[in-house]
Amino acid sequence: MIGDSWTHKIARFFVLPLVDTSITPNHITTIRLITGLIACSAFAVEMNLLGGILWLISTFLDRADGELARISGKTSKWGHKFDYYSDTFITALFFIAIGVNLRDSLPDYWSLFMGIFAAIGVIFTEIYAEIIDQKKKNANEKAYPGIAGFDFDDILYLFAPIVWLNWHLPFLIGASVGAPAFAIFTWYSSKNI
Repeated sequence: MIGDSWTHKIARFFVLPLVDTSITPNHITTIRLITGLIACSAFAVEMNLLGGILWLISTFLDRADGELARISGKTSKWGHKFDYYSDTFITALFFIAIGVNLRDSLPDYWSLFMGIFAAIGVIFTEIYAEIIDQKKKNANEKAYPGIAGFDFDDILYLFAPIVWLNWHLPFLIGASVGAPAFAIFTWYSSKNI
């Protein structure tokens, strides 16, 4: 499935020089995982500028690994699973990290509990979205298609500015309810395909 969003097109441009090299999509996924882990760690200890920069790099690398796999013909089931689990883990970890970041903002560690609820919602949404993607007959169809050149996953780019603008408390509150609700909606959608 070739990504046609703006981000995929930009990533494709940047990975073209890597096509005939020894660099594989799994190398990029590994760097994506590492930068995502460091970004989440930075958010957790309130190093929000560094966390945001690394988050944006990690999110871009999430597009780059798939583009390199497709244009180089280096796709594999293991590579897809590595990418899928890395993406799910890092996105879920983001919410736990900002829950830790905001631990003094709410009494009794409520921000941490909200981060965990949001993370669980993300994990189950990703599981059911993957089920939907696998059930679709057309390989170019996705559980949540994009619009106007933007993929549904491009929302991840907004996470860094949300933290930089100090909007992560209301974002976390919304995600602690919204992510589990979206997981239920995605589960319901997966049953009706």
